[in-house]
Amino acid sequence: MSKPLLKIRGIKLEGRSDEVWNPIINGVDLTLNKGEVLGLIGESGAGKSTLGLAAMGYTRDGVRISGGSVEFDGIDLLKASAATKRDLLGKRIAYVAQSAAASFNPAHKLMDQHVEGPVQHGVMSRAESAEDAVALYDKLRLPDPDQIGFRYPHQVSGGQLQRAMTAMAMSCRPDMIIFDEPTTALDVTTQIEVLAAIRDIVEQFNTAAIYITHDLAVVAQMADRIKVLLRGDEVETAETRQMLASPTQEYTKSLWAVRSFQRPAKPAAGPGAVPVISVQKVDAAYGKVPVLHDVSFDMHEGRTVAVVGESGSGKSTAARCITGLLPPTSGQILLDGEVLPPDYRKRSKDQLRQVQMIYQMADTALNPRMSVGQTIARPVQFYLGLTGKAKRKRVAQLLEQIELDPHEYAHRLPSELSGGQKQRIGIARALAAEPKFIICDEVTSALDQLVAEGILRLLAKLQDELKLTYMFITHDLATVRAIADEVVVMKDGRVVEQGSKDAMFKPPHDPYTELLLSSVPEMDPDWLTNLLAERGVENIGDAAFDKM
Repeated sequence: MSKPLLKIRGIKLEGRSDEVWNPIINGVDLTLNKGEVLGLIGESGAGKSTLGLAAMGYTRDGVRISGGSVEFDGIDLLKASAATKRDLLGKRIAYVAQSAAASFNPAHKLMDQHVEGPVQHGVMSRAESAEDAVALYDKLRLPDPDQIGFRYPHQVSGGQLQRAMTAMAMSCRPDMIIFDEPTTALDVTTQIEVLAAIRDIVEQFNTAAIYITHDLAVVAQMADRIKVLLRGDEVETAETRQMLASPTQEYTKSLWAVRSFQRPAKPAAGPGAVPVISVQKVDAAYGKVPVLHDVSFDMHEGRTVAVVGESGSGKSTAARCITGLLPPTSGQILLDGEVLPPDYRKRSKDQLRQVQMIYQMADTALNPRMSVGQTIARPVQFYLGLTGKAKRKRVAQLLEQIELDPHEYAHRLPSELSGGQKQRIGIARALAAEPKFIICDEVTSALDQLVAEGILRLLAKLQDELKLTYMFITHDLATVRAIADEVVVMKDGRVVEQGSKDAMFKPPHDPYTELLLSSVPEMDPDWLTNLLAERGVENIGDAAFDKM
């Protein structure tokens, strides 16, 4: 057998908290051969991303490697000079982060950031790299590949930004890529195209990859082997088919059995019931580009309406219209039967209070310099007028509502929280205004399945206790099954189908709804291959890679 491309032995990593170093990874081994894909799975806090970064000889601030070795193609990354690492990272070793929104420089266009690596490493000229970027954008199914590179990060959707970052990582055709949840922000139809493109690239260029994910069905399509981590320890490693068929450890079996939570749909609202929020014949545009067309749906007290559709379908744009961040060009939004001013700046404080939002990426939604207590206290003071002891008491009550100990968490910064804890803080911040209606924008998409289930259970409990109404924007149909009462399906800025959850999952369907349902990955290593064959796709975009 040829020499492994990557060999990690007994790696130990520690993180610093209050000047004390605590273990994160406890002596894990990892071997990766050229052309092989290793899947890293485990719940939030298992150490997946930390181990993935260590494979590059890199650690985040406040983390250190305290033992073991990392060898890439015969180079000891822990002893290599800064110049050696600069030559390797980006050129022979690439990284695709989970949060594209937090990874791109908002002041520079996508193309300028894409070409920087190939030019600096001497792989291509700027003109060649720009031409290659368009080919990569096309391969990854980005819209208008000739022009999208000239947009700023905030001018594209989260799913599009994730694909742009994947293209950037591939720009130098590296020997090894660390994929850290690369399809987390993608809808199921786009996810299939990106997974197929990634797999195609790995096969064409014999590229090695570490694929970090909490989605077991996705890792089943991508990985040759799977390594399971729990709190910094290796649980087990096996070939993918063997792992899926017969995991040996109880913890792995528990991962296979997640998503047990599914609440039954509530009865429909009675005749004449006034919706908490009513979207009526709304059109909207970004500049001169129309993005919503005659969108109408109602959301009643204590119920959850899931709005689903692929990236760019108009889900988040509809939410922006409801919040007043994007005034509709025609149509109206009603709150308890009364028309809301289209622009949030013309709404009363009470109207603003009643409509709150929980964001997809807690990493970018929380101010990194503000403590948990300060973050929650701001809406408490602004909307309710509480100060001093009363404000502190209300913040403590909100932390207890989201099942976090106020004494332990109120003084922490976001950097000291796990992904699931950050999302709970986002929920508490929304609850602080005591709203009637909350928009949940992909609130579980960045979380592992065990943590996501906990968030869904918490949201369901809060809804029952506080009679909240939710608009749940999601591309995850498992989440729809778990929590929705009604479903609205959107495509190209239009509502193509809406009805009860039970009706959504029973045929006949609109053809687009059928496409969404058929695109949900299954725990079968052959699922993606078979699906592409059924759809007449043998290979995606070979021509894009001919030049290398």
